[in-house]
Order: sequence, then structure tokens, then C-alpha cells
Amino acid sequence: MDATIWLESLQTKTPQQGFELAIKLSRMGVKSTQPDMDVLQKLRPDYANDASGLTAASQVIALNFQTISAANNYWR
Repeated sequence: MDATIWLESLQTKTPQQGFELAIKLSRMGVKSTQPDMDVLQKLRPDYANDASGLTAASQVIALNFQTISAANNYWR
């Protein structure tokens, strides 16, 4: 696993930034699970056209956004 620190904080200034961070967290989770970029690129057409896979990806993003929202006290 890459030792580079890319996630300094879950704190964001706006909900939009929080949502973008949720997407990044989700993408980094996939990258950590399957670090072989060739395999990821090969599989992309399969999941990019699969409604179930896209729905599952959206659920992961939503869960990450929920976590980030809570960490930001829901931007109150």
C-alpha cells in the first residue's frame, strides 16, 4: 500500500466539498482493493454498464458522505 498521506482530514468547508471527498474515498477504496490498474481498466466496461454495480457504487459514496457529514457536524 502506498505510504503517501492523501487524507489529512474529513473536515471540509462545504457539503459540495464533502461530497467530492466521499467520491474520492470511494475511488481510493476500489484502488486499494484492486491495485492493478490494468485489471481495473479491463473491468471498467463491465461495471460501467451494469445497473447493479452502479447502484452499489452510489451506496458506497452515500455511506462515505454520511460519515463526512457527521464529521463536519452537518455543516452547522
